Amino acid sequence: MGTTDRDDLISLVDEEENFKIPTTLPLMPVRDVVIFTDMLLPLFVGREKSVKSVEAAVGKDAFLFLATQKDPNIENPSAEDVYEIGTVGKVLRMLKLPDGRVKALIQGVAKARITNYVRKKGWFRVKIELIVEPPAAEEPDVQVEALMRNVREYSEKILSLRGEYTGDITAILESIEDPGKLADLVASNLRLKLEEAQQVLEIFNPVHRLKKVNDMLSREVELSTMQAKIQSDVRDEISKNQRDYFLREQVRAIHKELGEFDDKVQELEDYKKKIKRAKMTKEAAKEASKQLKRLEQMHPESAEATIIRTYLDWLVELPWSKSTKDHLDIKNAKTILDRDHYGLDKIKDRILEYLSVRKLNPKMKGPILCFAGPPGVGKTSLGKAIAASLNRKFIRISLGGIRDEAEIRGHRRTYIGSMPGRILQGLKQCGSNNPIFMMDEIDKLGSDFRGDPSAALLEALDPEQNNEFSDNYLNLAFDLSKVMFILTANYTDTIPSALYDRMEVIYLPGYTEEEKRIIAEKHLIPRQVKENGLKPKHVAISSNALDAIIRNYTSEAGLRNLEREIGSICRKTARKIAEGQKGPFAVTKNNLRKYLGVAKFIPEMDQEESQVGLATGLAWTYVGGEVLYVEVSLIGGKGELIITGQLGEIMQESARAALSYARANLSTFGIEDNVFESHDIHIHVPAGAIPKDGPSAGVAMAVALISVLTDTPVSKYAAMTGEITLRGRVLPIGGLKEKAMGAIRGGVKTIVIPEKNRKDLEEIPANIKRKLKFVIVNNMDEVLPHVMEGDWPPVPAAEKDGE
Repeated sequence: MGTTDRDDLISLVDEEENFKIPTTLPLMPVRDVVIFTDMLLPLFVGREKSVKSVEAAVGKDAFLFLATQKDPNIENPSAEDVYEIGTVGKVLRMLKLPDGRVKALIQGVAKARITNYVRKKGWFRVKIELIVEPPAAEEPDVQVEALMRNVREYSEKILSLRGEYTGDITAILESIEDPGKLADLVASNLRLKLEEAQQVLEIFNPVHRLKKVNDMLSREVELSTMQAKIQSDVRDEISKNQRDYFLREQVRAIHKELGEFDDKVQELEDYKKKIKRAKMTKEAAKEASKQLKRLEQMHPESAEATIIRTYLDWLVELPWSKSTKDHLDIKNAKTILDRDHYGLDKIKDRILEYLSVRKLNPKMKGPILCFAGPPGVGKTSLGKAIAASLNRKFIRISLGGIRDEAEIRGHRRTYIGSMPGRILQGLKQCGSNNPIFMMDEIDKLGSDFRGDPSAALLEALDPEQNNEFSDNYLNLAFDLSKVMFILTANYTDTIPSALYDRMEVIYLPGYTEEEKRIIAEKHLIPRQVKENGLKPKHVAISSNALDAIIRNYTSEAGLRNLEREIGSICRKTARKIAEGQKGPFAVTKNNLRKYLGVAKFIPEMDQEESQVGLATGLAWTYVGGEVLYVEVSLIGGKGELIITGQLGEIMQESARAALSYARANLSTFGIEDNVFESHDIHIHVPAGAIPKDGPSAGVAMAVALISVLTDTPVSKYAAMTGEITLRGRVLPIGGLKEKAMGAIRGGVKTIVIPEKNRKDLEEIPANIKRKLKFVIVNNMDEVLPHVMEGDWPPVPAAEKDGE
């Protein structure tokens, strides 16, 4: 092999022919095969660039440079996508097909390297440099001869295992004495990956190339032997179902090789992978495999197949083993809780206790907490803050108005359109099996002919049972023990006792005026300023203005109306700025009316001075505590008791008990015995349009009655709460903290409470205790000196007669 005097031709001389190979040739990138020297193969050429390259070669001297693509999936390869080392081929025959493709018979002639791309537009033309391999020795040494014999034996063995061996093959292999040609022949017929075949092509030393092929043959022998052994074992033990499966796999492989993918087979494969990735329980995995086998035997378009697909989708998408890692940094959790919420120390302590126990015992079950309190105190937002402090997902569902048990436990699969209940839907949505799961408005669940949802919640909210929660749709046990359930309610009276017993109830009382002002300054004002497109420099709301908003424009235990009023101020400020007025705008107590209009709330009984027959009681409502005024009048009549103000049965009984106590102690209070023979007693509790009930107004009724009988004013700064008995004992009441905050809003300075409520004073914040004087009593004799104005007790009637 040498070079002629002409620069554009290279002379290649072998035993059979004398080729003159030009130095510049058309390039045809080959997708899925590496072409070796002396290799003869038919090629189907379909790409436009490749067709032009073949035509250019045939139109001149029939030489073509063939180089393999690095990525066979690239439809339009560039120069960088083609290997540099390739083979010069000679087009022996070419046939144009009707569809525009070309069928060419090509023989590999010589190995060469691309040195330069002469043309890239339309089709490739490259300048090449032939690669001259070291000549083989005339008498190969023993090592090379042994290597060649080994390659021949390996080749024959592989063909025997495949069932493709014939006697002619031995003759062909024995006739080749050149190690390089033997390596090329075997490599071209061995099922090699493109990268491996290219590696063989790029080895220029014949002996080294033969060694590489020998190593590949050794590996292929092992694989073929193992494959033959597996096929033999399977063939011996195969059953009918296994044979069917094996045939289906073969069909799938055939379709894949032909590029004809079976959608059903692909779907089944996808489900198998998803089931494996889901890491279900053993029972769930067994059921999933059973349903998948049923789906495999069904027609893809049948209605039952659709139901099974939906069921499998739910199984593989539920977080059976997916969970988030808790952040057990107690200090960081406390910082997050304090940042997002002011006060609420009792709940924060409970959450930090849970974190502490979780840190010491990672396998503890999730608690079932219930936040009970008036609207707007931050129950829902507190759940989000807890999730942030634990680094858990947060999911919330509202139970208000739900009357169907299937909303909780799901529908059975026999129904069309059935699906799991709200609990599993929430877990699928958040993708974790240990989220913070908040159920809002647990106190507003209903029930009808479709079942009782609260009964369905018993299993989910019982730590001893929820590790095997069964949804009607899945009909499988799902572990809910890692979920931290948080429920919210405005009041707990309507919660069924069995459900109430499973929850740890934490009460959230309303906020004091001072707490509301701090929360407004830290959270509400910045949030409303941002939401209304303002900047902090645009508006400033003074503390006095905030106090006025809290007292005169809102009347609530929570903060929702307060935030609405602040939002109204921000909107009016935003309008001023949009109209071109320059800020900043200061909102004070004096100009507050310009922003919010006239005051919305004024006291029902705005007392300028203490009055006879008017006592101040305290009431608990689901929105917080309020003052409750009791009026008593003495009118002419026959001793009848008139009760008005939409009072409930219990409250009417309290009025009768107060009257009986007063009549039994007339002489003690200096009242004539015959006063009831000519007078009627009228007790009224405003406002008349609001229904009222409960026993805690008994003391206030008795005080107002005694006040009108003795003509002694009741202090307007004193309020009282407690149930009264016929003998004057004062019995305990509930909701003391809420009532105390309602008293502060009503301008009260002294509260009379029963002795048995002394323990509740520990839960009342210090700032409330500083504003109120709490008087603790056991009976009515101790109440009257603290609430009546003037000298008390009055002079008995008998002593007046003696004078």
